Amino acid sequence: ICPCFPEPTLLEHPLPRLKEALQKVITITNLRKALRAPILPTLSTIILYNNTVLRTGNFGKRNGSNPSSAPPDEYSVYRIASISKIFPTLMLYQLWENGNMASLDDSLEKYVENFSIKNPLGGGKGRVQISSSGVTLRRMTSQLSGLPRRLPASNLLWKGKTQAAINLLQDDVLVADPGTKCHYSNLAFSLLAHVLAEKVVGVSYQRWITDSILNHPGLEHTAFDNNPAMCNQMAVGMYASSRPMVSTAVDLAKLAMALLGAYRRKVLGTDTLKDYFANRTGMPWEVKEQFGYELVWKDGDLDGYFTTLSLLVWLKLGLVLLMASARPQNQDVEGKAYSYLIPAMERAFREAKRTLNPPLNLAPYVGFFTYANIAFYDISTGPGEVLVMQKFVSQIKDPMPERYRTIKLNCLVERVFRVVSENEYPCVLHMGRCRPRMDSSSISMFDSRGISHGFDAPGLNTYSVIQITHRPTLAV
Repeated sequence: ICPCFPEPTLLEHPLPRLKEALQKVITITNLRKALRAPILPTLSTIILYNNTVLRTGNFGKRNGSNPSSAPPDEYSVYRIASISKIFPTLMLYQLWENGNMASLDDSLEKYVENFSIKNPLGGGKGRVQISSSGVTLRRMTSQLSGLPRRLPASNLLWKGKTQAAINLLQDDVLVADPGTKCHYSNLAFSLLAHVLAEKVVGVSYQRWITDSILNHPGLEHTAFDNNPAMCNQMAVGMYASSRPMVSTAVDLAKLAMALLGAYRRKVLGTDTLKDYFANRTGMPWEVKEQFGYELVWKDGDLDGYFTTLSLLVWLKLGLVLLMASARPQNQDVEGKAYSYLIPAMERAFREAKRTLNPPLNLAPYVGFFTYANIAFYDISTGPGEVLVMQKFVSQIKDPMPERYRTIKLNCLVERVFRVVSENEYPCVLHMGRCRPRMDSSSISMFDSRGISHGFDAPGLNTYSVIQITHRPTLAV
């Protein structure tokens, strides 16, 4: 068990270790004291692990201006503002995954005729470069395109045509040389969404997102306009907004599970999700480190609504927070929440009972093995027919500490085993000049006519370990 980053595993509910932490998180999401407000803001929150909702919390009233209003619930509808930027990025990756596009790094000009914009920061001294190729699709989703926040002489809710936007940009300038500096751009996401819809799939952006993203994980209460059925569930706080995209805590929790690769309905394949979260500059998440883990989050903040969706991908944790109220000032809600959740989840993983898999046929792997007649290994069967490997050495002193010399072998597929230690081990063992990583150790057995005549352990930098006929007699 890695002492720094225990690997997530199946957990049996309820989890007593998590109960106290979850209550603390629910307490800090109750923001009456933090906001110093006489009335509790309308708020819904969900804490999730993998594909399981751990805890929900709902506070205030669905209509904050109506004293007799009912409280909100997980199905109350909120404006989500910039959380909607997640959807163009999922569209880009899904089209790429399905082969509709050759590369995530295609230039925007490949899909749009006459696209150009001045780049005063990328040319030589005394001249202004006309830039187009540097504005790529991946950079647009990562706040690295250098595009301005919005179109010149327009407001945030400008509803002109895509080509009209392209024409306006010809007289505009980049605010950063593409690929060199993060700059928040609503324009980049809007332009990306409509260009992909019009030029790649040939339908409206709203139609494609509804059919290909929202309907897949069953986001039944997420929409681009406030239809009559959703009006009755609307959380309006003290006044209503005109921002079109809305959702619920339940829907954003489903989206979070899908992004963690845990939901039964997929939005992206497993390998594509790895690439999606590999870019530390966005997609369109903001990224920070907490307790050594990478935490990604996206906020939405507009016209009396505040929304945040955060994910701790390695631990399969997620937090959804929806408010019909302004953003809480000087309050790091995600940071405080994960400061309780991370230690509790780590304890739960370390204490969880792990099920190891034996191979279908034990006989080929049981026996004695040696590495250059220096190190020797005895592989036998333990409880549950799981293979147990014990290391012993000749008169030469073994640099590996004794407590790490007995390990279990978890069968991943036939002839490939993962090294499992019952106790905590250092991620890197200091063994003279060798620094093997214990957290990535695996063993690949050789096979010759149904008999294992040796193995390699790449994670331990050990190769060509061969089988011997009997236990060696070692000199004392």
